[in-house]
Amino acid sequence: MGSNKAPSWSDQWGAGAFGNEEHVEDDKAKKSISGGGSSSKKMAAGMEKAKAAAAVGADKAKTAAVVGAQKVKSGTSAGIKWMKTQYQKRTSK
Repeated sequence: MGSNKAPSWSDQWGAGAFGNEEHVEDDKAKKSISGGGSSSKKMAAGMEKAKAAAAVGADKAKTAAVVGAQKVKSGTSAGIKWMKTQYQKRTSK
């Protein structure tokens, strides 16, 4: 038995993952091609777009979580009511 450990989740799916080498090389090539002072403006604009997209995604996730919680609450309530009626039917005979 050797000390070969399986790679962790972050090693497999993070930056520099097993299937991700070509993407890293493409990013390096893009960075070397783009130059000049306008790249910081482009980066700032890109960050603003990313923040806006993240905010929209967070709002959607929050809405989905609230709707899911309401469904769980109503389902639990209905289940408890059903169990109470079943118990009352059995004990009232």
